[in-house]
Amino acid sequence: MSDAKFWNKVADKYSRDAIADTASYEHKLELTRQHFTPEMSVLELACGTGSTAILHAPHVGHYHAIDISERMIEIARAKEMPDNLTFEVANFEQMDIAPASYDMVQAHSVLHLLHDPQAAIQKAFDALKPGGVFVSSTACVGGVWWLKLVAPVGQALGKIPHIAWFSEDDLRQMMRDAGFEVIEDWRPEGKIKALFLIAKRPDA
Repeated sequence: MSDAKFWNKVADKYSRDAIADTASYEHKLELTRQHFTPEMSVLELACGTGSTAILHAPHVGHYHAIDISERMIEIARAKEMPDNLTFEVANFEQMDIAPASYDMVQAHSVLHLLHDPQAAIQKAFDALKPGGVFVSSTACVGGVWWLKLVAPVGQALGKIPHIAWFSEDDLRQMMRDAGFEVIEDWRPEGKIKALFLIAKRPDA
């Protein structure tokens, strides 16, 4: 099953599911907004049904949110949203982006689902203007041995998407290898919790 087909299949259930950890989600929103400016241009990849994009868009100049799932974007577009927000069906790993196009790139709950996370992080770096920031929240499951055992079966049954296996330290190193400076590093307590990073492209 292709990635797009998998997420089309689960989109309606995804749209109905409540946020598992509201306090952590709100904290991440606040940390992100500390880097907003009224005129900035933002790209969010793997935006899902657009809930985060709709909350963030009023604080910036333009917010462009993309997802590979047509159904996810269909649900997102049906919501009430600000005029400066656009949704598009697109694959970040394949789409053409002019260098230094955005002031911020956001990637929530997606880097561990990509086929080449390092290449995607490098692409985010190149898409940012000097001084721009990359905001990510990522489930780093490289050390979760039991998931490695069950994932192949779940994927064969179409129940689990592609997973990239890396640790939190691996992700931090991928950020540095791309040229980023990590300026925010936060992880809520718990066994499998997303690592929240804000990384900056140097000014020069």
